[in-house]
Amino acid sequence: MQVSITGHHVEVTEALKAYVEEKISKIKRHFDNVVDVHVILTVEKLQQKAEAAVQISGAKLYAEDVQEDMYAAIDFMVDKLDRQIVKHKEKLQNHR
Repeated sequence: MQVSITGHHVEVTEALKAYVEEKISKIKRHFDNVVDVHVILTVEKLQQKAEAAVQISGAKLYAEDVQEDMYAAIDFMVDKLDRQIVKHKEKLQNHR
């Protein structure tokens, strides 16, 4: 699984990068076929935005969240991705 993290109008520090990678590893726990994860962290005035595009075998999933705190935005974004991956995995199992 390849994780790339970029920042728009924000410096991506080592602590922020480690936090994102720790949270993204939660996704791998539910679905093993995660190919690529691209996370974009953005700051616009008072809003902190975290968005991610996840390439898995058979689909591309996207989630974003806007909060006043970057760490909270990352948490909620990962939760959204986690729900999407579980739903995708259930679809694969039901159709086979």
